[in-house]
Amino acid sequence: MSKKPGESTITSFRDASRLYSDTSILMHEAIARKAGLSGTDHKYLGLIMQKGELTAGELSTLTGLTTGAITGLIDRLEKKKLVKRQFDKTDRRKVLIVPHTQNALKLLEPLFAELQQKTTALISSFSEAEIKIIEKYFTSAVAIMTEVTDHINDK
Repeated sequence: MSKKPGESTITSFRDASRLYSDTSILMHEAIARKAGLSGTDHKYLGLIMQKGELTAGELSTLTGLTTGAITGLIDRLEKKKLVKRQFDKTDRRKVLIVPHTQNALKLLEPLFAELQQKTTALISSFSEAEIKIIEKYFTSAVAIMTEVTDHINDK
């Protein structure tokens, strides 16, 4: 049976987690600049690509951005041919935001190549059991952050 971590271990872990988060933001900002995007446009493009297609209202709900801000975001991404507006086939009043995945990947993949290579090597240095623990942490942390975000947004 393993013992619970002490306060200094938890503090050290939180410090490392904070540094990871801050460094991730700085790296994504650098990648976005190199791609000719703002950091937020880059991250929201990633969300749109994950979802496949969604309405402006759905994107607004997902991000917490106003519909005006969403319009500006889509205008900027559309101008760069990274997304397109498309009428819903079943309800032409609805406009879907559809990622132009091929263009986005052409733009972003070269910028992520070094990161992918190095993180693959890092992950490969862990055992299956260690990877499962790290994966459990990330999955649980995402659930906690989603819960806290929802709680803040409900206030």
